[in-house]
Amino acid sequence: MTESQLRQPASAPASAPDPGQPEPWRLGARELARRVRSGELTAVAVIEAHLARIDAVNPAVGAATVVFADRARELAAAIDARIAAGEEVGPLAGVPISVKENIDLTWSASTQGWTFLAGAVPPENATFVDRLLAAGAIPIARGNMPDFGLRWDTVNDLFGRTNNPWDPERVPGGSSGGDAVAVATGMAAIGLGNDYGGSLRLPAYAAGVCALRPSAGRVPAPSLVVEPLPLSLQMFAVNGPIARHVDDLDLAFSLMHGADGRDPLVVTVPHPSTYEGVRRVAVVRDPLGWGVEPQVAEAIERAASALAAAGWEVVDAEPPMLEDAAVMWRQLSVTEMVGAFRPGGLPAPLSDGATRYFLDNASETHVLESGDEYGGAWAQRVVVAAAWARFQSEHPIVLGPVSTRRMPRIGVDLSGPAATTELWRDHRLLVAVNFLGLPSVAVPTGLDDEGLPTGVQLIGPANGDHIALAAARDVEAALGTLTPVDPR
Repeated sequence: MTESQLRQPASAPASAPDPGQPEPWRLGARELARRVRSGELTAVAVIEAHLARIDAVNPAVGAATVVFADRARELAAAIDARIAAGEEVGPLAGVPISVKENIDLTWSASTQGWTFLAGAVPPENATFVDRLLAAGAIPIARGNMPDFGLRWDTVNDLFGRTNNPWDPERVPGGSSGGDAVAVATGMAAIGLGNDYGGSLRLPAYAAGVCALRPSAGRVPAPSLVVEPLPLSLQMFAVNGPIARHVDDLDLAFSLMHGADGRDPLVVTVPHPSTYEGVRRVAVVRDPLGWGVEPQVAEAIERAASALAAAGWEVVDAEPPMLEDAAVMWRQLSVTEMVGAFRPGGLPAPLSDGATRYFLDNASETHVLESGDEYGGAWAQRVVVAAAWARFQSEHPIVLGPVSTRRMPRIGVDLSGPAATTELWRDHRLLVAVNFLGLPSVAVPTGLDDEGLPTGVQLIGPANGDHIALAAARDVEAALGTLTPVDPR
């Protein structure tokens, strides 16, 4: 069996684990790297422990599509040799990461979960992958996703379904579902994904882990831009990390961000390690008054109380023009995909599920057919963004739900056109963030009455990623972490 095949079994660990220490796969990225640099653990032992964990749990969850066992071992051995020679190693030395199926890594095809791209091996790594490699991170596996990232679920015809480790009857979220589940179950310490309509924050919420959706223009593209990109992809989509600890998100982002001379949409903005500004939080308990489940309301209250106890001024307030932001996100994203689905738009069909979900969505959405409508929506975005900027100058953090209900059961999104509208309503605050290009951190807030993870998102102002991370760190300090978890 080669490393290009799925779920490659791991060999025995290089050395027996210390019975007085936690297994390496239970540790966060910062702690793993610290122990490797100090000599408490070898990078080889870390990788072997994570490969064994993949072998143990991936058959149950299907999160990792390709396992890079041989390459991971080689990189780990090289790190150990450098340490033995007295060389400096990076801040992620020996840390195993997963890389989503649409992020370029020359070790395997960037399939986007699409059978048509099963052989599409990229010529170069994504810039932020190279930056993490230079910091000592070790790609250990690819993370699953829905084909073309088109669903808030993670399933495709190429690799099959990723299961929610907390309840296999519920979706794991999407589109970065494989990476969120890999992190939640201890197969990787950091996952690399992207977020066009909640695709980092929603699977993190489902899996009980953290995710950072950075501000637009902070992290370079996931692949070399060689063809025209739809405007919504340029404005709404970002790349970011998933982890079990907020500090690990911060560390990964600090290495990933910044211009690379290739992506013209990305600029370098300083990323402060602390935040000393206005500490006021606007709590959105029920966005637009459309309703929330009791478990979601309780999670928001727990997070608000944690922030108040940490010294933040907490007030109930809803940002302006929220409905405009959510509606126009849907209209613009669907309008551009309608163009892709027209004859000649896609080089090959998507899966039946992705196609059905998109067509149901389109039937429920006002498609912007004229140039005036389409241009007008983009022009209105500036008005909405200006209103939010004014609001966030007084309320730097907006606290609210990731979704206004728990994760739905498998198949709900394919149960008819009305279901797509219901999901969009559940995710109204989630997609407004994408429309505006704002940073947001999803962070868990404990378990609900059915033993499922709950969570919230903390939305910062444009380029205020460090502010959102500071608030999330305070929530985590009060409410703790939930993972790694064994799949049910």
